[in-house]
Amino acid sequence: MPLTPEEVDHVALLGRLELTEEERSLFTKQLSAILDYFQQLRELDTTGVPPTSHVIPMQNVLREDAPTASLPAEEALANAPQQQQECFLVPRIIE
Repeated sequence: MPLTPEEVDHVALLGRLELTEEERSLFTKQLSAILDYFQQLRELDTTGVPPTSHVIPMQNVLREDAPTASLPAEEALANAPQQQQECFLVPRIIE
């Protein structure tokens, strides 16, 4: 089902886009082709196909969340431009 130029204008308005006459014509054809493709997909039998959010299996690649020793204060502050009593010293931002 092809889109009308008025429908493309409506979509452009929703996206706050200004279209030239050339762009309106081009987008009318392109969006119609996309919707036609979705119609083809709708005709496929997907019975028994579970819904997915990714086409490939995804897994968490982070390490186990296990307690470990903290970084020593002197090592954490080693590259600090300024420090005071084992704390980072930063410029005051509230007047």
